[in-house]
Amino acid sequence: MRIVNLVENTEGSSGCAAEHGLSFYIETKKHKLLMDTGASDLFIENAEKLGVDLTKVDTVILSHGHYDHAGGIMPFSEVNKTARIYVHPLAFSKCYSTTRTGESRYIGIDSRIRELPQLVIEDYCKCVIDEELEIFSGITDTKPSPLTNKTLFVEKNGQLVNDDFAHEQCLVINQDGRKYVFSGCAHHGVLNILESYRGLYNDEPDVIFSGFHTLRKNGYSDEDMDYIRKTAKELSKTKTRFFTMHCTGVEPFEEMKKIMGEQISYVHSGDEIVI
Repeated sequence: MRIVNLVENTEGSSGCAAEHGLSFYIETKKHKLLMDTGASDLFIENAEKLGVDLTKVDTVILSHGHYDHAGGIMPFSEVNKTARIYVHPLAFSKCYSTTRTGESRYIGIDSRIRELPQLVIEDYCKCVIDEELEIFSGITDTKPSPLTNKTLFVEKNGQLVNDDFAHEQCLVINQDGRKYVFSGCAHHGVLNILESYRGLYNDEPDVIFSGFHTLRKNGYSDEDMDYIRKTAKELSKTKTRFFTMHCTGVEPFEEMKKIMGEQISYVHSGDEIVI
C-alpha cells in the first residue's frame, strides 16, 4: 500500500509547499483514493511534483465539514469528474470558529460541492464500500474530547451552538490482514475514535493517521498539556501505531513523543509513509 501526504501544515524534505489543511493520497490493491483535499488547489500542485496522477483517483473521502479539508474538492472535480466523493450529510452544516474576542469566522465547506454529480451522501454509522474500504461515523464521546473544540460552532435555527461533530467520519482500509484508520482532525478525540472502532470491529486498528486537534496559536495552558499527556498515556497502552500531522501542533507532538516514543511519528507535507 502506498500512502503519500499531499499537503499539511509543515514543509518536509520533498520540496512540497504547506498550508493549513490536510490531504492524503492512498493506493491499495484495488483503489487510488484521497482522504481530504486540503484548503485549496495546493494539493494538486504537490501531487504533480510527487508524480501522483489525480486523474486515476476513483474514491474521495471527506473527513468532516471544514474548509481546510474540503477546499480542494471543487478544483479536483475539474481534474477528475468520475471519482466518487463520500460526504456525510451533516458536513454541509454552517460551521464557524470564534476568536478570543468573540468574533465568528465561517469555516464550512463550499455549498457548490453538494451539486457535484459524483457525490455520495449517506447517513450511516458504518458504510461498507467493498472488501477494502469502509467508513464509520456516529463516534461517541465517552472520553474527553479536545479542549480546542470549545471555539467551534454550527448554526442552528439562526443561533451558534457548540459543534458536536456528528459530521465527522473515518476511513478504514483493509489490506493484507491489517487495518488502517484515517481521520481528519479527530474532533471527537482520538481516544473516542478508538472506542468507536473497538465497538464496531472488536479489536484495535494496526495504524491510525490523524490530526489530534491540540494545536494552539497562542501557547498551551496547564490544562492543555494535561489533556495531551493523558491522551498519550492512553494511546501508549494500545497496539496501534500512530501517524499525526496538521492540527496536532509541534509542541503537543513533542510532548506525546516523550511518552509514546516510536509508536508515534509526525507526517510533513509531501512525505511518503513507509510502514
